[in-house]
Amino acid sequence: MDALNPLITQDPVNGDELIVTRLEGRRSGIVIEGKFSLDWMGRLTPQQLTFVGLLVKHRGNIQRLAAELNVAYNTARNHLDEIVAALEYPPEDEDDSARVNVLEQLSEGEISFEDALDLLKR
Repeated sequence: MDALNPLITQDPVNGDELIVTRLEGRRSGIVIEGKFSLDWMGRLTPQQLTFVGLLVKHRGNIQRLAAELNVAYNTARNHLDEIVAALEYPPEDEDDSARVNVLEQLSEGEISFEDALDLLKR
């Protein structure tokens, strides 16, 4: 079988996301044509995709990933932060965390309903 090239995810001219227009089964030879999104993968560079693959291999353990890449934990963590930014996920909202905390306190009976309402209004 022919060797495969690594997935190119961004237009080399302007950096835009690419679309896939043809899929082919290696063994069956079936060809499917259309316009397919690369979804979140299209926002990452090939190096970032490799990093994500290794992160999955290590089941999210950044310390083991850093050891395999022979880089410091903070370096691996910075790479992960860059990937999160590239995927344009919003940063975790402290207000959401505070609301969850208030609701947990209410469900545990640690605060009254009125106190919870007052805290949530703030």
